[in-house]
Amino acid sequence: MHQMPHPPKPEYPRPQFVRPDWLNLNGEWQFEIDRGDSGLERGLLTRELADRIVVPFAPESRASGVEDTDFLHAVWYRREVVVPEAWAGRDVLLHLGAVDHDATVWVNGVEVARHRGGFSSFTASLRGVATAGETATVVVRARDTPSDPQARGKQATWYGNTGCHYTRTTGIWQTVWLEPVPRAHISSLNIVPQRATGSFHITAELSHHTAGLTLEAVLTDEAGDVCVAAVPADDLAPGLTLPVPADRVRLWSTQDPHLYGLRLRLTRDGEVVDEVGSYAGLRSVAISGNRVLLNGRPVFQRLVLDQGYWPDTLMTSPSDDALRQDIELAMAAGFNGARLHQKVFEERFYYHADRLGYLVWGEFGDWGASGQGPAGNNQQPTASFVAQWLEVLRRDRSHPSIIGWCPLNETHQLLHDRLTQLDDVTLAMYLATKAADPSRPVVDASGYAHRVRGADVYDSHSYEQDPEAFRREQSGLRDGRPFLNELDGAAMSYPYAGQPFFVSEYGGIWWNPRRLGEDQESADDPGRADSWGYGQRVGSVEAWHDRFEGLTRVLLEDPDMFGYCYTQLTDTFQEENGLYDFDRKPKFDIARIRTVQTAEAAYERPEGNRGTASR
Repeated sequence: MHQMPHPPKPEYPRPQFVRPDWLNLNGEWQFEIDRGDSGLERGLLTRELADRIVVPFAPESRASGVEDTDFLHAVWYRREVVVPEAWAGRDVLLHLGAVDHDATVWVNGVEVARHRGGFSSFTASLRGVATAGETATVVVRARDTPSDPQARGKQATWYGNTGCHYTRTTGIWQTVWLEPVPRAHISSLNIVPQRATGSFHITAELSHHTAGLTLEAVLTDEAGDVCVAAVPADDLAPGLTLPVPADRVRLWSTQDPHLYGLRLRLTRDGEVVDEVGSYAGLRSVAISGNRVLLNGRPVFQRLVLDQGYWPDTLMTSPSDDALRQDIELAMAAGFNGARLHQKVFEERFYYHADRLGYLVWGEFGDWGASGQGPAGNNQQPTASFVAQWLEVLRRDRSHPSIIGWCPLNETHQLLHDRLTQLDDVTLAMYLATKAADPSRPVVDASGYAHRVRGADVYDSHSYEQDPEAFRREQSGLRDGRPFLNELDGAAMSYPYAGQPFFVSEYGGIWWNPRRLGEDQESADDPGRADSWGYGQRVGSVEAWHDRFEGLTRVLLEDPDMFGYCYTQLTDTFQEENGLYDFDRKPKFDIARIRTVQTAEAAYERPEGNRGTASR
């Protein structure tokens, strides 16, 4: 159990866009479940609510104090907060890290925001509604109807947890906070590193244009100021370049995750109007033939699937330390990165990944769009998927640890069918990603239906459990005939065109020992009824290690594979195929796993010397 501070999650939630003045609204709120979604008609907007909840934990979670896992079609939150008098003369912004799924926000009875999407952050201006020294009554209604097509990730749309679908998250599940800003202020940053020129290009979007403003940027390192630049803020997105002197260039990498400090200011006649603290990593991601290059060289991506769930807090991390701990657990096992699966993580996760040199593929939680049972169709995407994904890209695109994007997962379309709305959304999300961030590779859909010709990256998912069968299955890549997936992917995808390829889900080795006594395991355990995993369950820890090494060596020894992603970091509810259990305790010999993974990959060998690695 993680010790909960008061208020929970006290850290500033946006570490790459920091202002010194803010007010954390996590903690106890009034709360009421509105199962019939009739609360507006019944006066919930204007009266006290019946119950209490601990924000930012979802009402389904134990940490919230509610722990109601039934369908919650609508929930209401209410809290009074005094806006600090020291904020006089500035506008007040209300930030909500994430609310699942359809949110309406009122302050002092005035509607200030509507937002659709449980994975993306949003902000409401309280200008004209609440000012310094006044009490602001904040009311949030969140609707989450299981029959509506919407992005849920791995949240079950039927009652109970089944297979790889888990307890739902409804309502507020990330930090809520207030922040004062001047009328004209910096609303977002886009930091693009340019390794070739040893520089950063910074674009600062502004809330308003005001004549006479100047945008200033200061880049720093441990020795002090590295460079300073300024440009007139003549439009809504002024940009400038920060060249790093040759003797101060230090690249961000997995071995040396160096971060420069960055300060952005809006000034008028030398006086600071607005200031934001940030940081940046100087690194490049490029594609050369079938290779993904980090800082100009191939780095084999030893990724782990991370779903970001915890027993007591569900999709919300119990603490900032818990986010960091998951990265450290993965690195201890020899992974150098993760595919953040079917969920958009809290931004502080990327902050820790940036600091620790941990490679990340960001993903949208597009699953759970429809279906009232385990056999339901996972994808019925709508235009709102594109809107939500663009909000995610806008928030997270400046983190150096993110080296690729995955908008969709395991889509199902057949080539001989007519084009569908899913095809339209697949193309839209791919093009939107490239437009918002052309600096990183994008896989159109991880596994299954590859529907964008010439997409940056091609991949497959395979849970074949026999290492020799897995080797045969994966042997066609060199001849341009990669295995696609166990669901007849060749009938769903445009042909492989020689781009970088990796198996972005493999393993998932199922192990759930039944303890017969202290440290004693049953080799013939049939498994608990509430346990689920891929393939044939192994009979012992030793058998697990043998299978893990066999499967992993197949991919390490393939010179045309730029990486892999092992399923998964931790057990998640009934899905018991993690390296660690749900409480983050190791299930296996972590040092032995690390030894397997840190063997040289054929992909990383010099050109002309990439034959099969020695056994």
